[in-house]
Amino acid sequence: MSTKKTPASSPKGPTDERAASAQAATPVQPEQDSSPADTSGTDAATANASPATVTPNEEEDVQALEWHAPVMVRIDEHTTISRLLKERVQRGPTRPLILRKLGMGDAWRPLSARGFHEEVQQVAAGLIARGLAPGQRIAIMSRTRYEWTLLDFASWSAGLIPVPIYETSSIEQVAHVLSDAEVDLVITETVSMAEIVRAAAERSGRHRVTVLSLDSEAIETLIAEGAGIPRTQVTARTDALRKDDIATIVYTSGTTGTPKGTVLTHENFTNLCLNAHAWMPEIAAGKDSRLLLFLPLAHVFARFLQVFQISGNGVLAHVPNIKNLLPDLASFKPSYLLVVPRVLEKIYNSADAKASKGAKKTIFRWAAHVAIEYSKALDTAEGPSRSLRAQRALADKLVYQNIVKLVGGNARYIVSGGAPLATWLGHFYRGLGIPVLEGYGLTETVGPVSVNTPSLSKIGTVGPALPPMSFKISDEGEILLKGPSVFHGYNNDPEASAACFTEDGWFKTGDLGSLDRDGYVRITGRAKEIIVTAGGKNVAPALLENPMRSHPLISQVLVVGDQRPFVSALITLDAEMLPVWLESHGLPPMSVADARTNVEVLASLQKAVDSANAHVSRAESIRKFTVLASDFTEANGMLTPSLKVKRGEAVQRLTPIIDELYGGPVEA
Repeated sequence: MSTKKTPASSPKGPTDERAASAQAATPVQPEQDSSPADTSGTDAATANASPATVTPNEEEDVQALEWHAPVMVRIDEHTTISRLLKERVQRGPTRPLILRKLGMGDAWRPLSARGFHEEVQQVAAGLIARGLAPGQRIAIMSRTRYEWTLLDFASWSAGLIPVPIYETSSIEQVAHVLSDAEVDLVITETVSMAEIVRAAAERSGRHRVTVLSLDSEAIETLIAEGAGIPRTQVTARTDALRKDDIATIVYTSGTTGTPKGTVLTHENFTNLCLNAHAWMPEIAAGKDSRLLLFLPLAHVFARFLQVFQISGNGVLAHVPNIKNLLPDLASFKPSYLLVVPRVLEKIYNSADAKASKGAKKTIFRWAAHVAIEYSKALDTAEGPSRSLRAQRALADKLVYQNIVKLVGGNARYIVSGGAPLATWLGHFYRGLGIPVLEGYGLTETVGPVSVNTPSLSKIGTVGPALPPMSFKISDEGEILLKGPSVFHGYNNDPEASAACFTEDGWFKTGDLGSLDRDGYVRITGRAKEIIVTAGGKNVAPALLENPMRSHPLISQVLVVGDQRPFVSALITLDAEMLPVWLESHGLPPMSVADARTNVEVLASLQKAVDSANAHVSRAESIRKFTVLASDFTEANGMLTPSLKVKRGEAVQRLTPIIDELYGGPVEA
């Protein structure tokens, strides 16, 4: 076997196993007297299953500075992503691994683990037949569909390095990836994407790049070309892989400049996957686990979940077109969802808006309040009262069941990442019966390095460290990381690689945050995004922006105020939610252009500003705001493919509007 559980002991439940591992962890050496963790307000399971050893201060309000998670699973040199697939086949060759829809409205058709592995081998043989040597790079440019997963695993089986490209990328962006990663073959989804790639190859001087298209039978072509390749050649390529070999090069979102190629190894994926399965087996270790993947596979989080699901025991499916997401959720019935917070905000806002007015609105708001209060009560020693349990039971029949049906009716958990989730929303979803497991990670860490689990959770945090990661808070408040999921450097950029590590080997995330006395991580913002007002006050924009984005009318928020006398905000309206909101408030239909100056709309936005201001000091609060005429999008260059605001680009392009807010430019 390629893995070994630690510690080796008699069979235990997940909580017991995690507790045993925590007790076996190496403690951080205290700088002063330590005290036991405060377990008030937590359930017994959580208190007895502390995820690691920490050095807390005696003062309750003092944050922990360092946290080391236990090692749950140790891997050997041969534990590659391809090996994880092979072991999955050995565990259950005839059990379904992939569910596919071959056309609109079709039923989900199962593909067994053995069947998927056979297709992987066939495509891998085709890649070898094309003369691609071990270590060469191939790029995939497509929406989230089965063929992406097939090509990923075929590339790994052939000893190649797949490089993802967002399907929305421009010619310039594609050219940068082709050149920097030295790509030899590109497989696109559509013929039009293929033309973009050919133009990019010409621009970047990669004249020998071959381009195939899924719409033009790329998979069938590769299988046919590989028919004459002995299967032993594929096996030899697969067996030659080691954990330190490069698995993929994933390009960062580019919020602060040119995207950098993050070099990730097989160990980065496999160590994290196997330890995550041991740490939170409730998600994908069971045969009843079902994941419907609809986030872009060009993003590292979705890519990790792909490997995570296949290395477990459940099934995986793909949705290339999110316009059909709700019917697909209803028919597939996922056991857990992978989402960004905006999806959860929209589900709530849509449900609230659809309740319209009168009795329906009253019932929905009451049910939402009950859910939040019920969830909060779960964190107390007494738990929910008899009255609260009765109210929740009624609210479940009247409201909650309808919301649960929206996500397929079978979801036990929602995994959320990419941006902070409002605390009240976390309580709302847990209260209605689908806990949100909020996590934190970066491209440089293959995805999550901390996450709330079914048994170890604090709403408002991004959870404890995933084994076997270590967290540290620098003197400046920056989150530092160590562990096997942390990358080793950027492609062709030794200076940037060296700059993101401390002298003693800690990865500098660029994120600001804290560790509480139980080891749970909180994120407060990005170090590079800190605004320094004219009065010298440091302001973290995320503390203001994130709560405001949960307002149904708000699409994006950009907080500004660098070198200015006070903080302001630029707001864009959600064009999709605007008509629903107007109708529910008894207002006539109007365009975004008209709504941005409407008195009722501005009054509602002011309430969102006031609510956000309640979380910060007066010196950090938003004093003025303006509503922009158009939203931030990928098309206009204001958003990254992962839907993060390009802050520098946005501030530069919106300088005239910002100057108008302050009555002129910054004085030199």
